[in-house]
Amino acid sequence: MEQAIIAGGCFWCTEAVFKDVIGVTEVESGYIGGDKADPTYKEVCTGNTGHAEGIRVTFDTDKITLADIYDVFLGTHDPTQLNRQGGDVGTQYRSAIFPLSAAQSEEAEAAIGRWNAENGKMAVTTIEGLDGGAQSKPWYPAEDYHQEYWEGEGQGNPYCQAVIPPKIMKLRKSFQKYVKS
Repeated sequence: MEQAIIAGGCFWCTEAVFKDVIGVTEVESGYIGGDKADPTYKEVCTGNTGHAEGIRVTFDTDKITLADIYDVFLGTHDPTQLNRQGGDVGTQYRSAIFPLSAAQSEEAEAAIGRWNAENGKMAVTTIEGLDGGAQSKPWYPAEDYHQEYWEGEGQGNPYCQAVIPPKIMKLRKSFQKYVKS
């Protein structure tokens, strides 16, 4: 098992996508990259804490590689949008990868390079938090009501209804071999 931390806009949306990825055993929504200890959702939403809404993905490396996780991540959101995803605007919605090791950092650079070459565009996705081979900014799990949001309350949320299904369709269209049956 390995973990990866990524941020691609609203964590509800990113979590919903990765819940459908083969080999993924757990997805936890949370906050990373900021300076305030134990931030709340309300604080992160102001954009003043420096945190991004992210997800921590636990996956089985016998079923999916870190490179594949990063490729799915880059391919299911718009990595060319600086500090926004659709209507969500602010640094808390930035596209970022938070490597947990030097090897993950190298893989993140390779994934962004692949995405840029394949799409003829430049991703603004940042690689953040690596300091001497260890994550320099701590991970804070989001409040319980944010976990597995799409499976519960999100189905009735108009925002989620507008944003999540197109991301899941991107997953199913572009990454069919990684979709859970």
